[in-house]
Amino acid sequence: MPRVPAVTSATRPPMPRSMARHASENVAVILPPGAINTGDPVEPRPSATVLLIRGSRPFELLLVRRPGGADFAPGAYVFPGGTVHADDRGASDEIKAAAIRELFEEAGILLARRGRSLARGSDCDAVRAGVERRETFAAALAGCGLEPAFDRLVLTARWVTPSVLSRRYDARFYLARMPSGQKVVPQEGEVTGWLWAAPERALHDPDITLVYATRSVLETIATGESATELFKRARSQREVPIVEPRMVETESGWVVQR
Repeated sequence: MPRVPAVTSATRPPMPRSMARHASENVAVILPPGAINTGDPVEPRPSATVLLIRGSRPFELLLVRRPGGADFAPGAYVFPGGTVHADDRGASDEIKAAAIRELFEEAGILLARRGRSLARGSDCDAVRAGVERRETFAAALAGCGLEPAFDRLVLTARWVTPSVLSRRYDARFYLARMPSGQKVVPQEGEVTGWLWAAPERALHDPDITLVYATRSVLETIATGESATELFKRARSQREVPIVEPRMVETESGWVVQR
């Protein structure tokens, strides 16, 4: 996969509040042991994240809480998502395939269709049963006569992990509407909690811990728009800018620069 170029200051969004404390121009970050890479930059792994939306004005988004021992964002609330797996690579769009699979695995929500009809709760149960029989997600879908509903995903943001970190991701953030007739069924072990929250609540509730990227993306959609207006704005983008925050080491630790 080609290396993704860094963004300029013109395309970098305003610095949001993060899990850590502020400085006047920098945001200090708390890093786990081994987070800093001392060798050549690691190639970012392609990944996908879904901003699942319900309601219109105000709308709410689904946030899931990562386990305390998770490799990524332990204990934080994030949007459902993950990296591209081998099972996704046979799809016409492996990034969107990963988004749909991860959303189902973490939250039990299925963005799929049979003909013109979108999947409902009974379809979720059938696919879940297939996965529990050790079928791949793609095979479980096909066995139920379903196919991924790629058109339900609208790209709204793209973030690349800073080059100094050991774990790097090239993450696409997609908007999607909550399908009717389905309910959240979180996967045990992957998710320790979940909630629906308006962007403003997620940004200001002290009980909702957010990592830098999640908070920043939330700030870009906390505009008072309706869900319809938000989707329209995302679809109107000619090109989604790539955001790659810059991290530097200071006397007091590592910081993300404005």
